[in-house]
Amino acid sequence: MSGDAAPGDVRVLVVDDDPLVRAALAMVLGGAPGLALVGEATDGDEVPAVVAAAAPDVVLMDIRMARVDGLSATERLQAGGDGPQVIVLTTFDADDHVLSALRAGASGFLLKDTPPAAIVEAIRRVADGEPMLSPTVTRRLMAHVAGTAASRDDTGDRARTLLSRLSEREHEVALAVGRGLPNADIAAELYMSVATVKAHVSRLLTKLDATNRVQVALVVHDAGVV
Repeated sequence: MSGDAAPGDVRVLVVDDDPLVRAALAMVLGGAPGLALVGEATDGDEVPAVVAAAAPDVVLMDIRMARVDGLSATERLQAGGDGPQVIVLTTFDADDHVLSALRAGASGFLLKDTPPAAIVEAIRRVADGEPMLSPTVTRRLMAHVAGTAASRDDTGDRARTLLSRLSEREHEVALAVGRGLPNADIAAELYMSVATVKAHVSRLLTKLDATNRVQVALVVHDAGVV
């Protein structure tokens, strides 16, 4: 299936143990210009080999699978620091498995009943390095974070220590990322260019020990400042 991708296409791997879900996602991807389904896997233990063979840009990863779950598979993919972007798939919009996947380096999550157009948009945004959690979903997810991990003193203390490394402008950008805003909206709100926002976000990733924007948002919410 890897031969179906044209130069410039966003290469997508689907990992799910339900053949109906894989078929539905294949139909969505097949009808989307600029996206190409380059591989499928039925369990997390198959992911390393399929990723090595298909070289996807984005992985749609089911959380609950029989042998190796999506959380473990995501951790393994991100351990090397140069793996594909991962979007976790779930039937629940805010559970501990999803939170753990985000902390492990996933770029966000999609509900399995997400409309096809929104799935396509999410894949494109993640491939471009943009957040794909809407502000509404971000607020719901982060409220759940606040009721779990952020309530632990050591987690909140670590997050506040990380944020103390930021300049005033970087802090403003971090808060905007924590609210789920894309670069264009941050630029408009803070009166700076999109290129400047991107530069600030790159520095945030380094200073906050984060691998992507979702982890920046988690730090912000762990600190209790949004």
